[in-house]
Amino acid sequence: MQRSRYVILATVLATLLGGCGSGDDQASSTANPSWVSAQSAAPSASVSASPSPSPPASSSPSAAATTDWAAQSKKLNAALAKVPGSFSVAVLDKKTGKKYAYRGTVSFDTASIVKAQILACMLLHDQTAGHAPTASEMALAKPMIRLSDNNAASSLFQHVGGRSGVGACNRKLGLTHTTVNSAWGLTKTTANDQTRLLSEFVDTAGPLNSASRKTIFELMSTVSSAQDWGVPSVAKSGETATVKNGWDTRSADGGLWAVNTIGRLTDDDVNVSIAVLSHDNKSMQAGITLVQKVAKQTRQSLGY
Repeated sequence: MQRSRYVILATVLATLLGGCGSGDDQASSTANPSWVSAQSAAPSASVSASPSPSPPASSSPSAAATTDWAAQSKKLNAALAKVPGSFSVAVLDKKTGKKYAYRGTVSFDTASIVKAQILACMLLHDQTAGHAPTASEMALAKPMIRLSDNNAASSLFQHVGGRSGVGACNRKLGLTHTTVNSAWGLTKTTANDQTRLLSEFVDTAGPLNSASRKTIFELMSTVSSAQDWGVPSVAKSGETATVKNGWDTRSADGGLWAVNTIGRLTDDDVNVSIAVLSHDNKSMQAGITLVQKVAKQTRQSLGY
Protein backbone atom coordinates (compact mmCIF):
# COMPACT_ATOMS: atom_id res chain seq x y z
CA MET A 1 0.00 0.00 0.00
CA GLN A 2 1.29 3.47 -0.82
CA ARG A 3 2.94 5.21 2.14
CA SER A 4 3.35 8.73 0.75
CA ARG A 5 0.67 9.97 3.13
CA TYR A 6 2.80 12.58 4.85
CA VAL A 7 3.70 14.52 1.71
CA ILE A 8 0.20 14.50 0.26
CA LEU A 9 -1.52 14.93 3.63
CA ALA A 10 0.01 18.34 4.15
CA THR A 11 -1.73 19.62 1.02
CA VAL A 12 -5.01 17.99 1.92
CA LEU A 13 -4.86 19.33 5.47
CA ALA A 14 -4.49 22.86 4.18
CA THR A 15 -7.57 22.39 2.05
CA LEU A 16 -9.57 20.83 4.89
CA LEU A 17 -8.65 23.42 7.45
CA GLY A 18 -9.48 26.20 5.06
CA GLY A 19 -13.05 24.97 4.68
CA CYS A 20 -13.97 23.93 8.18
CA GLY A 21 -16.10 26.95 9.07
CA SER A 22 -19.17 26.10 7.00
CA GLY A 23 -18.75 22.44 7.88
CA ASP A 24 -19.05 23.26 11.59
CA ASP A 25 -22.39 24.99 11.10
CA GLN A 26 -23.85 22.29 8.87
CA ALA A 27 -22.76 19.50 11.18
CA SER A 28 -24.80 20.96 14.04
CA SER A 29 -27.86 21.87 11.98
CA THR A 30 -31.01 19.86 12.62
CA ALA A 31 -32.51 21.09 9.37
CA ASN A 32 -30.09 19.11 7.24
CA PRO A 33 -30.09 15.37 7.94
CA SER A 34 -26.95 14.78 5.88
CA TRP A 35 -23.79 15.38 7.88
CA VAL A 36 -21.27 17.63 6.20
CA SER A 37 -18.17 18.08 8.32
CA ALA A 38 -14.85 19.76 7.89
CA GLN A 39 -13.92 16.59 6.05
CA SER A 40 -14.15 17.65 2.42
CA ALA A 41 -16.29 15.72 -0.04
CA ALA A 42 -13.48 14.42 -2.24
CA PRO A 43 -9.86 15.38 -1.61
CA SER A 44 -7.95 15.59 -4.86
CA ALA A 45 -5.71 12.59 -4.38
CA SER A 46 -5.21 9.57 -6.54
CA VAL A 47 -6.30 6.10 -5.52
CA SER A 48 -3.61 3.46 -5.65
CA ALA A 49 -3.59 1.87 -9.08
CA SER A 50 -2.25 -1.45 -7.88
CA PRO A 51 -4.78 -4.32 -7.99
CA SER A 52 -6.53 -5.20 -4.77
CA PRO A 53 -5.17 -8.34 -3.13
CA SER A 54 -7.59 -11.07 -2.20
CA PRO A 55 -8.66 -11.24 1.45
CA PRO A 56 -6.11 -13.42 3.24
CA ALA A 57 -7.28 -16.77 4.57
CA SER A 58 -4.76 -18.59 6.71
CA SER A 59 -4.81 -20.87 9.71
CA SER A 60 -1.21 -20.11 10.72
CA PRO A 61 -0.77 -19.22 14.39
CA SER A 62 -0.73 -15.50 15.06
CA ALA A 63 2.27 -13.80 16.61
CA ALA A 64 -0.14 -12.77 19.37
CA ALA A 65 -0.60 -16.44 20.23
CA THR A 66 2.84 -16.38 21.86
CA THR A 67 2.15 -13.22 23.83
CA ASP A 68 0.51 -13.18 27.25
CA TRP A 69 -2.10 -10.48 26.60
CA ALA A 70 -3.40 -10.66 30.16
CA ALA A 71 -0.02 -9.72 31.59
CA GLN A 72 0.78 -7.20 28.90
CA SER A 73 -2.63 -5.54 29.20
CA LYS A 74 -1.89 -4.29 32.71
CA LYS A 75 1.36 -2.72 31.55
CA LEU A 76 -0.30 -1.29 28.46
CA ASN A 77 -3.15 0.21 30.50
CA ALA A 78 -0.62 1.97 32.69
CA ALA A 79 1.33 3.22 29.68
CA LEU A 80 -1.75 4.51 27.86
CA ALA A 81 -2.96 6.28 31.00
CA LYS A 82 0.13 8.50 30.68
CA VAL A 83 -0.55 9.43 27.05
CA PRO A 84 -2.05 12.95 26.85
CA GLY A 85 -5.39 13.14 25.07
CA SER A 86 -8.91 11.74 25.14
CA PHE A 87 -9.00 8.41 23.32
CA SER A 88 -9.96 4.76 23.39
CA VAL A 89 -8.53 1.72 21.63
CA ALA A 90 -9.66 -1.85 21.05
CA VAL A 91 -7.95 -4.78 19.38
CA LEU A 92 -9.39 -8.14 18.33
CA ASP A 93 -7.17 -10.96 17.12
CA LYS A 94 -9.29 -13.06 14.78
CA LYS A 95 -6.94 -16.04 14.86
CA THR A 96 -6.72 -16.44 18.62
CA GLY A 97 -9.91 -14.72 19.76
CA LYS A 98 -7.88 -12.53 22.12
CA LYS A 99 -9.26 -9.07 22.84
CA TYR A 100 -7.86 -5.92 24.36
CA ALA A 101 -9.58 -2.64 25.10
CA TYR A 102 -8.65 0.59 26.82
CA ARG A 103 -11.78 2.64 27.56
CA GLY A 104 -13.44 0.37 25.02
CA THR A 105 -16.99 1.11 26.21
CA VAL A 106 -16.68 4.92 26.15
CA SER A 107 -18.76 6.62 23.42
CA PHE A 108 -17.20 8.85 20.77
CA ASP A 109 -18.58 10.54 17.66
CA THR A 110 -17.87 8.39 14.64
CA ALA A 111 -17.20 11.18 12.13
CA SER A 112 -16.55 9.41 8.83
CA ILE A 113 -15.64 5.96 10.12
CA VAL A 114 -19.43 5.43 10.04
CA LYS A 115 -19.07 5.22 6.25
CA ALA A 116 -17.73 1.68 6.64
CA GLN A 117 -20.90 0.90 8.56
CA ILE A 118 -23.06 2.47 5.83
CA LEU A 119 -21.24 0.37 3.22
CA ALA A 120 -21.98 -2.82 5.14
CA CYS A 121 -25.63 -1.81 5.44
CA MET A 122 -25.85 -1.16 1.70
CA LEU A 123 -24.47 -4.61 1.00
CA LEU A 124 -26.85 -6.28 3.47
CA HIS A 125 -29.71 -4.32 1.89
CA ASP A 126 -28.78 -5.79 -1.50
CA GLN A 127 -28.36 -9.29 -0.11
CA THR A 128 -31.89 -9.11 1.30
CA ALA A 129 -33.16 -7.90 -2.08
CA GLY A 130 -31.41 -10.85 -3.71
CA HIS A 131 -29.05 -9.00 -6.00
CA ALA A 132 -25.50 -7.72 -6.21
CA PRO A 133 -24.78 -4.01 -5.67
CA THR A 134 -25.98 -1.95 -8.61
CA ALA A 135 -23.68 0.19 -10.72
CA SER A 136 -25.23 3.34 -9.26
CA GLU A 137 -24.68 2.10 -5.70
CA MET A 138 -21.05 1.28 -6.38
CA ALA A 139 -20.59 4.68 -8.04
CA LEU A 140 -21.39 6.12 -4.59
CA ALA A 141 -19.71 3.45 -2.44
CA LYS A 142 -16.29 3.78 -4.08
CA PRO A 143 -15.76 7.51 -3.43
CA MET A 144 -17.47 7.21 -0.03
CA ILE A 145 -14.76 4.82 1.18
CA ARG A 146 -11.75 5.68 -0.97
CA LEU A 147 -12.13 9.46 -0.87
CA SER A 148 -14.46 9.83 2.13
CA ASP A 149 -17.00 11.63 -0.04
CA ASN A 150 -19.70 13.11 2.21
CA ASN A 151 -22.32 13.58 -0.51
CA ALA A 152 -22.01 9.94 -1.53
CA ALA A 153 -22.36 8.89 2.10
CA SER A 154 -25.50 11.00 2.55
CA SER A 155 -27.08 9.44 -0.54
CA LEU A 156 -26.33 5.89 0.58
CA PHE A 157 -27.39 6.64 4.15
CA GLN A 158 -30.84 7.64 2.89
CA HIS A 159 -30.86 4.77 0.40
CA VAL A 160 -30.59 2.16 3.18
CA GLY A 161 -33.29 3.78 5.30
CA GLY A 162 -31.52 6.56 7.17
CA ARG A 163 -31.33 6.39 10.93
CA SER A 164 -33.85 3.56 11.35
CA GLY A 165 -32.43 1.54 8.48
CA VAL A 166 -28.85 1.74 9.70
CA GLY A 167 -30.03 1.07 13.25
CA ALA A 168 -31.71 -2.16 12.14
CA CYS A 169 -28.61 -3.08 10.17
CA ASN A 170 -26.44 -2.49 13.24
CA ARG A 171 -28.49 -5.01 15.18
CA LYS A 172 -27.78 -7.61 12.49
CA LEU A 173 -24.08 -6.80 12.78
CA GLY A 174 -24.14 -7.09 16.58
CA LEU A 175 -23.37 -3.45 17.32
CA THR A 176 -24.97 -3.00 20.72
CA HIS A 177 -23.36 0.27 21.76
CA THR A 178 -23.67 2.32 18.59
CA THR A 179 -26.41 4.95 18.38
CA VAL A 180 -27.19 6.23 14.90
CA ASN A 181 -27.81 9.94 14.43
CA SER A 182 -29.81 11.33 11.51
CA ALA A 183 -26.75 13.54 10.99
CA TRP A 184 -24.73 10.41 10.31
CA GLY A 185 -21.29 11.70 11.35
CA LEU A 186 -22.63 12.41 14.84
CA THR A 187 -23.42 8.73 15.36
CA LYS A 188 -22.05 7.55 18.71
CA THR A 189 -19.97 4.38 18.93
CA THR A 190 -17.35 2.61 21.03
CA ALA A 191 -13.99 1.10 20.17
CA ASN A 192 -15.35 -2.32 21.17
CA ASP A 193 -18.26 -2.01 18.73
CA GLN A 194 -15.91 -0.96 15.95
CA THR A 195 -13.70 -4.02 16.33
CA ARG A 196 -16.87 -6.11 16.34
CA LEU A 197 -17.88 -4.45 13.06
CA LEU A 198 -14.45 -5.05 11.55
CA SER A 199 -14.62 -8.69 12.60
CA GLU A 200 -17.94 -9.09 10.79
CA PHE A 201 -16.22 -7.90 7.61
CA VAL A 202 -14.31 -11.21 7.53
CA ASP A 203 -16.60 -13.57 9.43
CA THR A 204 -17.60 -16.45 7.16
CA ALA A 205 -20.44 -17.30 9.54
CA GLY A 206 -21.71 -13.72 9.81
CA PRO A 207 -24.50 -11.93 7.93
CA LEU A 208 -22.23 -10.63 5.14
CA ASN A 209 -21.79 -13.10 2.30
CA SER A 210 -18.47 -13.72 0.54
CA ALA A 211 -19.16 -11.23 -2.26
CA SER A 212 -20.03 -8.50 0.26
CA ARG A 213 -16.93 -9.23 2.34
CA LYS A 214 -14.79 -9.04 -0.79
CA THR A 215 -16.29 -5.68 -1.76
CA ILE A 216 -15.56 -4.23 1.68
CA PHE A 217 -12.00 -5.52 1.56
CA GLU A 218 -11.35 -4.17 -1.91
CA LEU A 219 -12.60 -0.68 -1.05
CA MET A 220 -11.00 -0.38 2.37
CA SER A 221 -7.63 -1.64 1.09
CA THR A 222 -7.50 0.97 -1.70
CA VAL A 223 -8.21 4.29 0.01
CA SER A 224 -6.57 7.38 -1.44
CA SER A 225 -2.94 7.80 -0.43
CA ALA A 226 -3.84 11.06 1.31
CA GLN A 227 -6.08 9.11 3.70
CA ASP A 228 -3.76 6.14 4.17
CA TRP A 229 -2.91 7.04 7.76
CA GLY A 230 -3.97 5.60 11.10
CA VAL A 231 -4.09 1.81 11.13
CA PRO A 232 -1.85 1.43 8.03
CA SER A 233 0.91 3.36 9.81
CA VAL A 234 1.59 0.33 12.03
CA ALA A 235 1.53 -2.28 9.23
CA LYS A 236 4.72 -4.28 8.85
CA SER A 237 6.35 -5.27 5.58
CA GLY A 238 4.24 -7.85 3.75
CA GLU A 239 1.04 -7.08 5.66
CA THR A 240 -2.13 -5.82 4.03
CA ALA A 241 -3.92 -2.96 5.75
CA THR A 242 -7.54 -1.90 5.38
CA VAL A 243 -8.69 1.40 6.82
CA LYS A 244 -11.45 3.96 7.18
CA ASN A 245 -10.56 7.17 8.92
CA GLY A 246 -12.77 9.93 10.24
CA TRP A 247 -12.13 13.53 11.26
CA ASP A 248 -14.35 16.44 12.19
CA THR A 249 -14.30 19.77 13.94
CA ARG A 250 -17.45 21.56 15.10
CA SER A 251 -18.20 24.89 16.72
CA ALA A 252 -20.23 22.95 19.31
CA ASP A 253 -16.96 21.31 20.41
CA GLY A 254 -15.11 24.59 20.62
CA GLY A 255 -13.33 23.92 17.35
CA LEU A 256 -11.59 20.83 18.73
CA TRP A 257 -11.17 17.80 16.50
CA ALA A 258 -12.51 14.24 16.59
CA VAL A 259 -10.06 11.95 14.79
CA ASN A 260 -10.67 8.20 14.45
CA THR A 261 -9.14 5.26 12.63
CA ILE A 262 -10.45 1.72 12.16
CA GLY A 263 -9.00 -1.09 10.09
CA ARG A 264 -7.46 -4.51 9.83
CA LEU A 265 -3.95 -5.93 9.45
CA THR A 266 -3.49 -9.29 7.75
CA ASP A 267 -0.83 -11.62 6.42
CA ASP A 268 -0.04 -15.31 6.90
CA ASP A 269 0.45 -14.82 10.64
CA VAL A 270 -1.64 -11.74 11.50
CA ASN A 271 -5.41 -11.22 11.38
CA VAL A 272 -6.19 -8.30 13.66
CA SER A 273 -8.89 -5.62 13.86
CA ILE A 274 -7.97 -2.26 15.41
CA ALA A 275 -10.05 0.77 16.37
CA VAL A 276 -8.67 3.98 17.87
CA LEU A 277 -11.16 6.76 18.62
CA SER A 278 -10.33 10.23 19.92
CA HIS A 279 -11.76 13.69 20.48
CA ASP A 280 -10.79 17.08 21.92
CA ASN A 281 -7.71 17.28 19.72
CA LYS A 282 -6.35 20.79 19.10
CA SER A 283 -5.91 20.10 15.38
CA MET A 284 -6.48 17.35 12.86
CA GLN A 285 -2.75 16.65 12.71
CA ALA A 286 -2.59 16.41 16.51
CA GLY A 287 -5.39 13.83 16.34
CA ILE A 288 -3.62 11.82 13.66
CA THR A 289 -0.43 11.84 15.69
CA LEU A 290 -2.35 10.66 18.76
CA VAL A 291 -4.23 7.77 17.13
CA GLN A 292 -1.10 6.54 15.37
CA LYS A 293 0.91 6.72 18.59
CA VAL A 294 -1.76 4.72 20.43
CA ALA A 295 -1.97 2.13 17.63
CA LYS A 296 1.81 1.76 17.61
CA GLN A 297 2.10 1.45 21.38
CA THR A 298 -0.74 -1.08 21.45
CA ARG A 299 0.90 -3.24 18.80
CA GLN A 300 4.31 -3.12 20.41
CA SER A 301 2.93 -4.05 23.84
CA LEU A 302 0.62 -6.86 22.70
CA GLY A 303 3.06 -8.24 20.16
CA TYR A 304 0.64 -8.95 17.35
